[in-house]
Amino acid sequence: MTISERDFRAVDLNLLVTFLVLMRERSVSRAAERLFIGQPAVSGALGRLRALFDDELLVRTAAGMEPTSRALTLEAELLPALQNVQAALFQPERFDAANAERTFTLAMPDWVEVWLMPRVFAELRRLAPRIRVAVKATDPFQGAAMLERHEMELGVATLPERPGWMRSMPLARMGFSCISHEAGLKLAGPLTLQDYIAHPHVLVTYRGAFQSGIDRLLEERGLRRQVQYTTQQFSALPSLLREVAALASVPSALARHWSYCQNLRAHPLPLPSPEIELSMFWHAVKDRDPALEWLRGVVESAAHSAPA
Repeated sequence: MTISERDFRAVDLNLLVTFLVLMRERSVSRAAERLFIGQPAVSGALGRLRALFDDELLVRTAAGMEPTSRALTLEAELLPALQNVQAALFQPERFDAANAERTFTLAMPDWVEVWLMPRVFAELRRLAPRIRVAVKATDPFQGAAMLERHEMELGVATLPERPGWMRSMPLARMGFSCISHEAGLKLAGPLTLQDYIAHPHVLVTYRGAFQSGIDRLLEERGLRRQVQYTTQQFSALPSLLREVAALASVPSALARHWSYCQNLRAHPLPLPSPEIELSMFWHAVKDRDPALEWLRGVVESAAHSAPA
């Protein structure tokens, strides 16, 4: 259905509100009190209403003001219409998770998916069984561009930069641990700094570099480790460490997870660990999307309940 702009030129929304209050109160003075305006203003509005609808609308009688049949018809039609307008303007839209059918597109590095999404997905299955989730791979340097291209709705990663249009919320801070395979690299005791620099390393890096913040910490001590293999995927590490006697430094939450399910051994990093901050981020145009607001709450709750 289309609307004709010309039909509304003589109509003031406040005039229709005044009409409905007059119909409810059947009194100019009481309507003025409810509207917080003077009686002359209400009488003037009634005159304009009579001219607009070419009908007396409310007629003075000994018992008070009585509506005409035209006024009763208008009230029955206008009241639900203005209630809908009021709801659209002033009541926030609600997201009915239990009955919603929607696909959310998220993006995050693969290790974040391993750490976070099992809890998120389990909660979505419990609260919103018809919701679908598509998770894409991203890294700290691609997130903003993916949002701008509308390739995702919500991201979780470390954020080296935050454009002005980006909204974000910190989720967790964590350090690093070192991992090795039980059968591949046998250590006599706890991992020492000498062990750390004596064995080759596998490094996850998104830009192909053979150094990270850990190497800068080692350089401050006059030390250097042997990074012999780099990859962009944390998921490649278990298979690599199973075949090669090497070490890898990964976020502590991932090391804890792999020590449980991948037969990998997690070691405390034998030097002060740099920390990373994981953030949830989205585009400002989606700031008030009720469905995405709800999803952000689920992700935040899952991140706070997950060991970091």
